[in-house]
Amino acid sequence: MRRPVAHNGAVELLAVAALAILVGSVLQRVSGTGVGLVVAPTLALLLGPATGVLVTNATTTVSGFLIMLSVWRHVDWRRFAIIAPAAAVGAVPAALVVRELPAAWLQVVVGGVVLLALGTMFGLPRLPEWKGRLPTALAGAIGGFFNTTAGVAGPVMVIHSRLARWEQRSFAATLQPVFMTMGALSVLTKTLLGAVGADGLPPWWTAPGVVVLVLLGVAVGGALSRRVPVSAARTLAMVLAGAGGALTLVRGLLGVL
Repeated sequence: MRRPVAHNGAVELLAVAALAILVGSVLQRVSGTGVGLVVAPTLALLLGPATGVLVTNATTTVSGFLIMLSVWRHVDWRRFAIIAPAAAVGAVPAALVVRELPAAWLQVVVGGVVLLALGTMFGLPRLPEWKGRLPTALAGAIGGFFNTTAGVAGPVMVIHSRLARWEQRSFAATLQPVFMTMGALSVLTKTLLGAVGADGLPPWWTAPGVVVLVLLGVAVGGALSRRVPVSAARTLAMVLAGAGGALTLVRGLLGVL
């Protein structure tokens, strides 16, 4: 009698995870951000922080690539060329942190990073101007660190865009190859440095499943982008991220205490 319960529980878990990936992909197509914010805390709760963030990283790699194809001409490749290598600098120490931290503490980190990033975005409505290669590189390194530990780089990049007075269309487009690269770097560094063991890796069929969900989300988001305001999609992403981040933080604290 226990097998059906376990099976049903697994099905429900997969359904919630799939819904999070789908919703995150839709929001990212509409507003430029969403996958990491929505998916990371959700999957950290469902799959555990290490595996959940790893799947989030893989998802952002796929979604960033697919959305990049439709906004290619608006990408600022010069800024991307600064951000991408800097992200690698941040990803390596972050992978070591993930490898060494216990699961409960890692959940505290994931939830705390999400809430801190959201609070910073809303708490600083007007930032001083800071342009140049240095702040762009710093944003890449910090974003790479946050993306590898918590699956969330969007808020860091949003803060940088405000400092740099980055035009919105170019910024939203450039985020896609940035997310693609950061996601791939996160998966690569954590795999090579042993941050996620073989027993923590998701089944092989997760990969094609993620691709299908992201394709569907991008298609739905493309249709909705003509009707749904960017601000509304971004607000929804922030609300979902805040709820997921709070739950993840509480669960981690309960495990620590």
